[in-house]
Amino acid sequence: MTSERIKPCLISCSVLKEEIQRLLRTSKLDAEAVFVSKYLHVNYNLLEKNLRKTIERTLLNLSKKPILVYGDLCLGPNGEMKQLAAEYGLVKVDALNCLDCLLGGKGKIEGADPNHELMFFDPGMIDFFRDAQKKLKREGIADTVLTSLFSGIKGIVLLDTLDNAEKCKTKIEQLHTGLAILETKKVGLDKLKLVISEAIQRNSENIGT
Repeated sequence: MTSERIKPCLISCSVLKEEIQRLLRTSKLDAEAVFVSKYLHVNYNLLEKNLRKTIERTLLNLSKKPILVYGDLCLGPNGEMKQLAAEYGLVKVDALNCLDCLLGGKGKIEGADPNHELMFFDPGMIDFFRDAQKKLKREGIADTVLTSLFSGIKGIVLLDTLDNAEKCKTKIEQLHTGLAILETKKVGLDKLKLVISEAIQRNSENIGT
């Protein structure tokens, strides 16, 4: 009798939750996924603490090591995420950040914005800033604090991953960032699938299966 194949497990930032869930739901990816809150990104220490807990809990419950769907810069600018992956012996996707995954990884987001003058939004990032705006208002902090985060930015590039560009544009307008949507890129999910599939393949090779 052959044992049932164990699906690879992804540990991902919830910025990509909607996209990954659609890939899983439509069977374009054969995996399981655990999501760590995107709202932890405002605090590297808090993100690392929760990510470590998730990794350790997943390692206890699985016979295969999980795969990190996080970019190189998600814990800081000095290779902290790579160091965390190496500490646990994990494979991570080859990407600078979550949005780089949507463009195909390997630093393609740098090529799309070499001067760091653009703000890229996918559905998850829109919700991230919307939640931040609500939190600031609850704490009695003016909207100018949020808009100051966009200082020096020329405009917004919307990454249309789920064929809901008009809905996303409405949500962006409600953020009142003061920035125009300069471009809508219909990126779909194929590039994200490729980035994750490549990491799954490397993970399989590492464990000899």
